[in-house]
Amino acid sequence: MAEEHEGHRSHQVTQGRCSVAPMLQTKERKGTTVNSIKCNAIAIAIGLAFSAGAMAQTMSKDEYKSGSNTIAAAYKSAKAACGSLAGNARDVCKAEASGTQKVATAEFEAQYEPSVKADYKVRVARADAGYAVAKEKCDDAAGNVKDVCVKQAKAVAVAARADAEVQKKTADAHDAADEKSDQAQGVADDKTFAAQEKANQQSAKARKEAASDKRDADYAVAKQKCDVFSSDAKNHCMNEAKARFGKS
Repeated sequence: MAEEHEGHRSHQVTQGRCSVAPMLQTKERKGTTVNSIKCNAIAIAIGLAFSAGAMAQTMSKDEYKSGSNTIAAAYKSAKAACGSLAGNARDVCKAEASGTQKVATAEFEAQYEPSVKADYKVRVARADAGYAVAKEKCDDAAGNVKDVCVKQAKAVAVAARADAEVQKKTADAHDAADEKSDQAQGVADDKTFAAQEKANQQSAKARKEAASDKRDADYAVAKQKCDVFSSDAKNHCMNEAKARFGKS
């Protein structure tokens, strides 16, 4: 079962590519290639860090320390590169550099000491990094447009964190079930069935909780969008939002 859980890992660190590119990628800003330089610098640094020993069995403490220092140095360089930008563009750049570094560090830790908890931390780091960047980008807007932007960014982060929680609880539940199954093997088949059934129930509960969190976050976005209206139009908008998300 450990091998099965290992298959769920999605470490995306490869030399020459930022692992969080899909969530941290920004639009090109006129007159600068800082983002692409920053991305490549950190990606190369991460590639070097992982080349020191991709798996826990082959990575010594010295190699781990060297890899961590390499990622930290790449972040420092990327953050400094943001200095050529101004205003919110600089803030977004710094958020991207910080997010990429935090995700890279979580991924590196997960390679050094693989575990369900480590995988969970990687997913949470990706969610938080994406939210931090998206929220900074919202500063380019104003008024209700900005408010909706922030709510949408939060909804995406809530969904990602909820999915991470489901995956962790499911993996933990099945690990516990496997352990009980091993202990009960040869004693009583019904214990094995009960353990697996309990794991399935815990997984279903986690999925239900995640769905609820996502629905609440989406409802918050819908409510925020209604603020552009007034009087009857706003009431109609709110009623539609309540009906869509099962709120009273």
